[in-house]
Amino acid sequence: MKKNLTIIAFILTSLGLSAQSNIRINNWTESTYYLSPASVTDNCMAEFSMSGRKQWLNFPGAPTTFFATATTYVKKYKSQVGVKVTQDKAGYTSTTDIDLTYAYAMWLNKDWRLHMGIAASFQSLSYDVTKMVLPTAYDPTAFSKLINESNFNSDLGVELASERWRFGAASQNLLSLFNNVNNQFSSTNLIYGTYRQNTKNFINMGAGILGVQYGNLYQMEVNVMSYFNASKETNRFQLGAFYRTRKEIGALVGIDLSNTLHLSYSYDYNIGGIGRSSVGTNEIMIIYRPRRNSGCVMCDY
Repeated sequence: MKKNLTIIAFILTSLGLSAQSNIRINNWTESTYYLSPASVTDNCMAEFSMSGRKQWLNFPGAPTTFFATATTYVKKYKSQVGVKVTQDKAGYTSTTDIDLTYAYAMWLNKDWRLHMGIAASFQSLSYDVTKMVLPTAYDPTAFSKLINESNFNSDLGVELASERWRFGAASQNLLSLFNNVNNQFSSTNLIYGTYRQNTKNFINMGAGILGVQYGNLYQMEVNVMSYFNASKETNRFQLGAFYRTRKEIGALVGIDLSNTLHLSYSYDYNIGGIGRSSVGTNEIMIIYRPRRNSGCVMCDY
């Protein structure tokens, strides 16, 4: 009974804080498309990815999230089209976000290009009330807010990119500023920067910084990565660490399984109050990038 009451309390609390939620992956530096529709891949014509995230293991009602993305670059029009799907379950709450995106790449000079992107989103919120165990057969307080919803939304993004650097800003769920029907998807603003060496040395370094504002909350994340070239080929192994406010630390590991397939795993742990009831968060991501060729984005100039 105590466990059931804990889960119910978690659900009702999450309803009250739903406008202050933001879902994203740990290894966002590997694919900034997860953050912004303006993110265009560097050296391949297409990219496909899948990610899974199990948050706060052993914590009742903790979120489980699945992501899938697909993008393709049309060289003739210097444009990228893509789709991103996010499905998140927390307690008895389930949200789905399907984004269709478009981005245009404008070359500023031989080294730098400007990306501008937009996304149209379909979003839904639902509840599995059949799994709820309540102290009484019917509890008006628990059921009064459990109404399935669906809505449309939009994202905007801009990104400045070179071979090593990326600087971007994005606004997610813009229509939520004017429509409070589906408050599970709050208006969110992000700003980020990444750096990654691209040399033939055995070790290359990378780093990323991300700032997020949603509701009246502000969050920042910093990560550092080391990339180890396994040979003169593109296969490499990577290790990294990150810190996310407030009080969350984590580690990242990744490997190129082939010239086209990349696998990564991350673990993070909350050293605050949640850490006393959880053993951490696990996340796995796989990215497929078709072989690089003379049609790559970096070769358009």
